[in-house]
Amino acid sequence: MSDRVIEVKGVSKQYRLGTVGTGTLSHDLNRWWARVRGKEDPYSRVGQVNKRDQQAESDYVWALKDINFDVHRGEILGIIGANGAGKSTLLKLMSRITSPTTGHIRSKGRIASLLEVGTGMHPEMTARENIYLNGSIMGMRRHEITRKFDDIIDFAGCQMYVDTPVKRFSSGMKVRLGFAVAAFLEPEILIVDEVLAVGDAEFQRKCLGKMQDITESGGRTVLFVSHNMGAVQSLCSRCLVMETGEIAADTTTEYAIARYCELVVRDNCVPIHDRKDRTGTGELQLSSIRLLNSRSQSRAVVATGDDWEFELNYRGSGRISRPNIGIVITSTTGQRIARVMSSESPVEIPHLFDGNVVRMRLKSINLLPAEYQITAFVDSLTFNSVDYIHNAMPIEVIPEEGSLVAKVSDGRRSRTFCFYDCEWEVADPPQSMIHLSEQTEVSTCWQSHRR
Repeated sequence: MSDRVIEVKGVSKQYRLGTVGTGTLSHDLNRWWARVRGKEDPYSRVGQVNKRDQQAESDYVWALKDINFDVHRGEILGIIGANGAGKSTLLKLMSRITSPTTGHIRSKGRIASLLEVGTGMHPEMTARENIYLNGSIMGMRRHEITRKFDDIIDFAGCQMYVDTPVKRFSSGMKVRLGFAVAAFLEPEILIVDEVLAVGDAEFQRKCLGKMQDITESGGRTVLFVSHNMGAVQSLCSRCLVMETGEIAADTTTEYAIARYCELVVRDNCVPIHDRKDRTGTGELQLSSIRLLNSRSQSRAVVATGDDWEFELNYRGSGRISRPNIGIVITSTTGQRIARVMSSESPVEIPHLFDGNVVRMRLKSINLLPAEYQITAFVDSLTFNSVDYIHNAMPIEVIPEEGSLVAKVSDGRRSRTFCFYDCEWEVADPPQSMIHLSEQTEVSTCWQSHRR
């Protein structure tokens, strides 16, 4: 298509474990001899999939394997996946920081990248000097940079430190300045990795709004990598889901997030049997906890208004009469939002038998989009603490696609946690109130005329 600005075809990236570069001199000679004879790289047929939790069986690993996709002008493409899935490697290839082992990447227009804290910033140079340096590298004239200089400084919020070396900036200030430079110097393609998480909540909202503006008004393209599913859902219309260096899905954001949840929390059973910070008598211990959906599929990302179902496994060596199992939902700041206990249910938890499983279902949880923590506990009939695990499991709540909460929860700061879908009605005022209003208006106009 004519509006295609990025083309990625058959891209793979291979690394050799434990070395810098391609390895030994003999390996380089073998590669050179293969190129001279017009043969393929002899080491391109070896190597294993990039699964970081498995023991290496080869000296080579494929960080990316056969990646194919296109990006069009004005599109905000989300790239999501677990740590080590290949997201950052892909962005480095697209930013020309490194080259692919096989395949090719074609792009149309200037590219600005923000891949890690301080990207493109010289630590010994001031903020002012770095702005002009980055603009020059992107091919801009001095007068163009000068025209946008005040906007960049204002967005970054570092007016006081314009002539201070960047090495004295905090991580958050470096990200502020780096994003402002990348966004305001008008690149055709903006590549943003997870670095925005370093900034505070206010700055993250500004960045998300700015990325929407530059795509809508300027027709520029954004590639956005994040583990914040709420931000991905509100910003992107299309997503790539990465798994072990391959594209597991290229689809709409809604289905991509669902696919991401299946991959990242494929068996989202959080083991808590070895938690050293647990307290209680220990007669009964919770061994694992996971969150299920209506189809009994594990997940750790839920939408506002969804039903929650927790599955808790417990075990022990003694017998407790009517154990009371429960959870506490808290915010990331530690504020308690809700507590649910089995003692409040007509269904009693049976006496302890090793390996029991208990499930609790919570209907229509209307928590606003944010991150939350689940604390799990067990009490006895006398309310003595038997087992208590603080922050046993994290959960992320995102706005439901197309719902009212998706429209009102635009990242604005709120001191509340719950959402209520309520109905408002404005009744017609009584006739006496209408007459009084008319009289007041006439009286006010007459007094004004007398003056």
